[in-house]
Amino acid sequence: MNTTQLLHTALLAAIHAGADIMHIYTDPAQDFGIEKKADNSPLTLADKAAHTRIMSYLSPTHIPILSEEGKHLPYSDRQSWTQLWIVDPLDGTKEFIKKNGEFTVNIALVENHTPVMGVIYVPALGDLYWGSAEGAFKTHHPYEQPLPDPETLVASASSLPLADSQHDDYVVVASRSHLTPETQLYIDEMQKQHPRVRTVSSGSSIKICMVAEGTADSYPRFAPTMEWDTAAGDAIARSAGRNVTDANTGKPLTYNKENLLNPWFLVD
Repeated sequence: MNTTQLLHTALLAAIHAGADIMHIYTDPAQDFGIEKKADNSPLTLADKAAHTRIMSYLSPTHIPILSEEGKHLPYSDRQSWTQLWIVDPLDGTKEFIKKNGEFTVNIALVENHTPVMGVIYVPALGDLYWGSAEGAFKTHHPYEQPLPDPETLVASASSLPLADSQHDDYVVVASRSHLTPETQLYIDEMQKQHPRVRTVSSGSSIKICMVAEGTADSYPRFAPTMEWDTAAGDAIARSAGRNVTDANTGKPLTYNKENLLNPWFLVD
């Protein structure tokens, strides 16, 4: 597959997985089937359904897949991969369980440790973001509608940052579930540097998308995350001209590391 075909595949995978998630989310008779994983984080039927759907789309590309809900091969097997998909089938499972709509489907293509393509779908809102060498974009596709023609979908998109995203205050977007003292210190520092600072809370990778689209100016994440939490958003943010950097070194984040835990980072 060429780059365009890979992007179209990822777009359809994200939308279809998002629809699967929403069918469970909106069914009043549906038990979410909540389990606890080894790290004590929640796992639901929606996580599993989205993973299965995404695998059905990405497996035919014959590119290795690293999914939060899949088998995690040891680094001795992964270290030779120069290209791979990094996937979070349902990012923001806690937000899904809370039923606040702030959850996403994340699909990224990584080459030589760098995210080169990313797709994020927010199924509860119908917002679809992606980034690649062609730039970063956003469009709208409600999950209830049939799967779209990818070319039509791409043609309907607006470039990021959005033209109408200008604002007078400095907006810091922070995690709804993980606001740490270090994040508060960052917000305090921004208040010294800008006349007006506004803080917005949100869940999942929506926060990175907000910086990419220009509705937020920065997203400090000074708490643990994994590579599948950030890879897709990282690709979108970079494609929109934003920076996603290690908070300690100032260097871009890298992926398919031996340790899949991200360092603290800043998107701005």
